[in-house]
Amino acid sequence: MLDLQRATSPPLVAPPQPEVARDKLIVALDFPSGREALAFVDRLDGACRWFKVGLELFLAAGGSIVQTLRARGHSVFLDLKFHDIPNTIAGAVRSVGPLGAELLTVHASGGPAMLEAAAEAAASFADPPRLLAVTVLTSMDQSQLAAIGNLRTPAEEVLLLARMAFANGIAGFVCGPEEASALRSALHGAVLVTPGIRPDGAEIGDQKRIATPAAALAAGANYLVVGRPITQAPDPAKAARAVLAEMKLAQRKNTATVV
Repeated sequence: MLDLQRATSPPLVAPPQPEVARDKLIVALDFPSGREALAFVDRLDGACRWFKVGLELFLAAGGSIVQTLRARGHSVFLDLKFHDIPNTIAGAVRSVGPLGAELLTVHASGGPAMLEAAAEAAASFADPPRLLAVTVLTSMDQSQLAAIGNLRTPAEEVLLLARMAFANGIAGFVCGPEEASALRSALHGAVLVTPGIRPDGAEIGDQKRIATPAAALAAGANYLVVGRPITQAPDPAKAARAVLAEMKLAQRKNTATVV
């Protein structure tokens, strides 16, 4: 196992960072069937490149939904949040690896041995999926953590779990927008995927820790996951283009600030 104290530099080579808004937006395909999910993708009229396949859709449609999206030229974030004993998780990673998803999630709370097993299993592929350690779900706030006996703040828990995962071979993380800035500073080269994104005026729903696309990008997120504000919009393609426009404007402002 890697020494936690050496977690200030990435144990893995970081991939090229996405620069174009279309390469940073991941649309969550939270649908009960593959047919509905693919019909929705068609409604976006090519506006989006990345799609998230979560547990609901994967259980309904199986691995074929990932393969179909890939065959259509899309990139896939397979968000299954694996959490089990190390041997089981290693086998699960090997099982889904051939599907071709670029990103794959495991729960950081599974612990060092599980994370190391997942990283070793992923590394067995010639073109491995990039593992992302899920830190604290964006549906959880301080009271939710306290209810399960965790007295740390979400920010403290996210950083603790991320450092531990980083020390065990995983250099990508799913974190709330409020924690992205701290992870960007603490774990250089890490890939940050941020859910809980809500454009101005959008319904919050069951999310607790949210941010606008502009705020999440300014905090250092590499990828933004957007679900219901796009999937439940009357015109999903228009909603996606509006999010992309907000992201492009934020990128221009961030670039101007750096210069």
